[in-house]
Amino acid sequence: MKTFSGIAASPGIAMGRLCIIDRQNVAVAERLVPLETVSHETERLCQAIEHTRIELEQLKTRLATANGEEHLFFIETHLMILADERLVTETTDIIRTGLINAEGALRRILHRYRETFAAMDDPYLRERICDVETVIERVLHSMSGEQSEALPQQEGQLIIAARDFSPADMLQIDRGHVLAIVTEIGGRTSHTAILARALDLPAVMGVDGITDALIDGSAVIVDGLSGTVIVDPDKETFQKLLRSKHRYEYNERELLKTAPLPAITLDGHEMHLRGNVEIPEEGASILRHGGSGVGLYRTEMLFMNRPNMPDEEEQLATYRAMQQAIAPFPLTIRTLDVGGDKLLEGMDNSETNPALGMRAIRLSLSMPDEFKTQLRAILRTTAGGPVRIMFPMISGMEEVRIAKALLEVVKRELSSTGTQFDDAVQVGIMIEIPAAVTLADLMAREVDYFSVGTNDLIQYILAIDRSNEQLSHMYQPLHPAVLRSLRRIVQAAHGAGIPACLCGEMAGDPLYLPVLLGLGFDELSMGAGSILRVKQMLRRCTMDRATRIAEGCFAFSTAAEVEQYLLSQYSLDSDERID
Repeated sequence: MKTFSGIAASPGIAMGRLCIIDRQNVAVAERLVPLETVSHETERLCQAIEHTRIELEQLKTRLATANGEEHLFFIETHLMILADERLVTETTDIIRTGLINAEGALRRILHRYRETFAAMDDPYLRERICDVETVIERVLHSMSGEQSEALPQQEGQLIIAARDFSPADMLQIDRGHVLAIVTEIGGRTSHTAILARALDLPAVMGVDGITDALIDGSAVIVDGLSGTVIVDPDKETFQKLLRSKHRYEYNERELLKTAPLPAITLDGHEMHLRGNVEIPEEGASILRHGGSGVGLYRTEMLFMNRPNMPDEEEQLATYRAMQQAIAPFPLTIRTLDVGGDKLLEGMDNSETNPALGMRAIRLSLSMPDEFKTQLRAILRTTAGGPVRIMFPMISGMEEVRIAKALLEVVKRELSSTGTQFDDAVQVGIMIEIPAAVTLADLMAREVDYFSVGTNDLIQYILAIDRSNEQLSHMYQPLHPAVLRSLRRIVQAAHGAGIPACLCGEMAGDPLYLPVLLGLGFDELSMGAGSILRVKQMLRRCTMDRATRIAEGCFAFSTAAEVEQYLLSQYSLDSDERID
């Protein structure tokens, strides 16, 4: 028996026969070329890129015919990377200045991109290198004349193991036979992991060297809950994990039965439970898990890894796809939130402290034409159903008023051309800076709702870099300063007659549900996989009891004391109601 540890990328437990896809990267030999052949090498590069584009377009058509268009965003992303002019210009520069062959230059470009992405703090953005690698490997295959290895068409209960597994691969597998996937690279926020969760396919990623260590056809267990892969398990281990599998699947079936049930307490208090999403493909999972729409649609993916901003029509098409995926429920679109470690092409990355620099709404207001383009696309989306606009990282009244003024300009421009939109579209702000907490009572008069981004708010309140492993123990959602800030935000919102929402990771932890409910939050937004467990806790509560629990938290002076108090008040494993 061998046990491997990796990243729990998609939940579930699967048992089957190992199928290794030995899809090696193209062997690239960098060699010097004469000056007179530089143009020939450049032409080879351009031909390979065009061949890869045609290959992806054909794949897109084939997948649309077989599976519909629900998950084609991933192919569009790869086509977008391929269309990036930098891929040609930067590689050509290396060919010309280094006098090396096209394959060697392309490998150098990939290495440069890997270094750039590895330096990013945001795990979601770090994982985007997987998409870049997939595209460049396709181009290298084309240049070498090799064909990409097709997925095996085998019958049986298969566990696929591969160095990497692209979203396109995911869409081509026979889900009647493939039960789980294991990869050497990738993580929980990779596109492949997102799609695996959307398809309810267990996955463990980041298992270094697993394809070299295993034998094809071996018995294997993939535990997507713990991030463990067990090969040739002994009888005791097999029976133990089989019981875990049955328990997990039973619990999931029981939870899914509650998906249609209202998110309401025992004494009739309703709370909206919505989803956080990055791509339209996640919409179906939000609805399947009982979510009532999207409380946070991060639009950054549209803007990253490209030389030019997406135009209005491209944004509109993507927003409409997201809207259709969660219809008839509302869609909350956050305007561009980049900066810090999330850089657009051409942005200055030399800021001394980028976390406190030109980012989010500050960046959008510094480029009004591009900001108006996004606002036009969002407003046009409102013609198809309920949409809310949300401005990120607001620190003062001036930002709110300037952003709203630009929105009014765009409304007038659309009206003058007879373009349909919802003139009464709701406009809200993210509360994620201490200044916004202090001014919450004033800003509540200017907007239609608040949405608290606890990930950043906790970081800024406690002066903790949440990506710093040495300080991770100090990142405390139950810190009294955080709880007092949350109480102040809710009081300011309700004092002005607007709802208070929360969309940070704190929303998806059932431990915090009674506290957030008791504080008075009207809406929580979280990852799809958390919705049913939070709803389960909500449906066991009474509003009166939750209010008393929340008030009790303020009697303590440390996060540890608050957590101990909460655990003494209720158990997440208990079937008893919290009343």
